[in-house]
Amino acid sequence: MADGNAWIEIVLLAMLAAFIGLRLVSVLGKRTGPESPSQRPVGDSFRAPAEVTAPPRNVAERPARGPLLLPPGTDQALRDPLEAIADADAGFAPDKFLAGARSVYQMVLDAFWAGDVSGLTGLVSDEIAENLAAAITARDGASLPNRLVAIDSMAIHGAALVGQMVEITVRFAARISTADGETESRDLWTFSRLAGNADPSWVLIATDNEDDSADLPPDHG
Repeated sequence: MADGNAWIEIVLLAMLAAFIGLRLVSVLGKRTGPESPSQRPVGDSFRAPAEVTAPPRNVAERPARGPLLLPPGTDQALRDPLEAIADADAGFAPDKFLAGARSVYQMVLDAFWAGDVSGLTGLVSDEIAENLAAAITARDGASLPNRLVAIDSMAIHGAALVGQMVEITVRFAARISTADGETESRDLWTFSRLAGNADPSWVLIATDNEDDSADLPPDHG
């Protein structure tokens, strides 16, 4: 009798296993192809990362430069080199440059006549400072009674971009009062600065006297 009961239990378990197997086949058999990612439940650790986009770059665009205005008395042949300088040195304007050159011209002359070497600091190159200091020493440091009466005219005489250095030569026609009376002075002074330098200052790097007696350039004011 016990053996009969054991066989009944075996048959029932087999039937139960068959039933479960048929249910699994009926459910799983409906999938005919590979599952798409959207059909599969996934955990947070397997979710596709959100698309990462780089933040927009704030590129400072240089504003377009307007036409360069040449001061009266400027040789039109200098337009191209002056345009090149304006392209390399943002903010360069011939009128503003000449206004600064006028101030430096007077300050350098005043310091030289007064024998004040320290007054040349920041205005002239080391070489010019040494030459002027030597001239002051040669006169035993004595001051001169000279005085700048007026700058009758000034104009850009030359311009060049040497590497990254801007060099501009200015022609001055001035009247100077000396111990012997008033005299005319015609000077060619060359100023330089590094293109794009945040410091707007120009430095005097060369001086010369104009020996010819050609007509003076128109008055620039």
